[in-house]
Amino acid sequence: MASSSSTVLLSQLLLLPILSSNSNSNSHSLKCFSHSSFSLSSSLASLHSLSHSNKLHFFSTRRKTTSFPTRVSISASSSSSSPLHALIFDCDGVILESEHLHRQAYNDAFTHFNVRCSSTTPEPLNWTSDFYDVLQNQVGGGKPKMRWYFKENGWPSSSIFDSPPKTDSDRAMLIDTLQDWKTERYKEIIKSGKVEPRPGVLRLMDEAKTAGIKLAVCSAATKSSVILCLESLIGIERFQGLDCFLAGDDVKEKKPDPSIYLTAAKTLGVVAKNCMVVEDSIIGQQAATSAGMSCVVTYTSSTANQDFKDAIAIYPDLSNVRLQDLELLLPKIVIAE
Repeated sequence: MASSSSTVLLSQLLLLPILSSNSNSNSHSLKCFSHSSFSLSSSLASLHSLSHSNKLHFFSTRRKTTSFPTRVSISASSSSSSPLHALIFDCDGVILESEHLHRQAYNDAFTHFNVRCSSTTPEPLNWTSDFYDVLQNQVGGGKPKMRWYFKENGWPSSSIFDSPPKTDSDRAMLIDTLQDWKTERYKEIIKSGKVEPRPGVLRLMDEAKTAGIKLAVCSAATKSSVILCLESLIGIERFQGLDCFLAGDDVKEKKPDPSIYLTAAKTLGVVAKNCMVVEDSIIGQQAATSAGMSCVVTYTSSTANQDFKDAIAIYPDLSNVRLQDLELLLPKIVIAE
C-alpha cells in the first residue's frame, strides 16, 4: 500500500503543469496558462501591412491569473550529477530591458542621416513603439531589420545617398553606415548610467559560477555594444569570468537560426541537452530549442503575449528564480508568474 500511495503522489506531482510565483510574497501559486499559436509567415504578413500604416492594435499584455494552493518548496543542491552543465543568457531583454533603447538609437540615426522612404514625407523615418515591438520580435539583428523594412517600403533617400541606392553595394553601404552610427548612439545611452540589469540576473549568474556550472552570454547584437552592456551592467569581473561570449558578429545566421547556441555548446564543450538558455522572445526560444537546448523565458512587456509553448518555464523576471529551481525544471514544464 505504501508503494501504491507513493506512486499516486508522484503522479500527482508530475501532473502539476504550471507553477507561478506570487509577486506580493515569496510563496508560489499554481495557475493555468495558454497561448494560441501563430505562424511566422502570418506574423510577417501582418508586419508588412503594419509597416505601411504604422498603426497597430495590441491586446493587453497583462496575463490573467488564477489562484491555487501554495506549492511545497523542494530543496536540491547543485552537484556533478545535475543535468544542468551550462547556463546561457541572451543579453537584450534578458540581462536588461533594452528594446526601447535600441529603437531610440535607430530613430536618432534616421534623423541624423535624414532617412526618408518617401519623397512626399518631409520628416525622417521614425519607428513607433508599437511597430518596433512587432519588428524586433519577428526579424533578428539590426541590419536585417533595416534591410527588411527598406525592401518592404522602398529604399530611402538620405544624406548618405541623395537618391535611393540602386546597387547591392550601395544598399549595403547605407545599412552599414546607419548601423555603425546607431551602435555608437546606443553605447552613449548605456554609458549614461540610467540603465540597470533586470531583477535576479546577477544573483543567478553568481549561483551558477559558484556551483561550477558553465556560464555564457549569446546575443544577436553587435559585439561592441554587447561588450559595453555587459561591462556596464554585470561588471567587468563577471564579464571576464564568462566561459563563453558570442555576439551577432560571431555567426553568419541570426536567431531564430540555432547557429549561435550550437557554437556556444561546442565552445563550452557541453552537450546541447545539458544546456539551458534564458531568453525573452519567441525568436530566441526557437533558436535555443532548434539547437536541442532547454529554454526558460523571462518575458518583457513587448513579448508577454508571444506563444512560448516550447519553453520549459516562463517568468516575468528572475527575482524569485534560483539555480535550484532551474535544475528541478528538467524535464518538467512549468509556467510561473
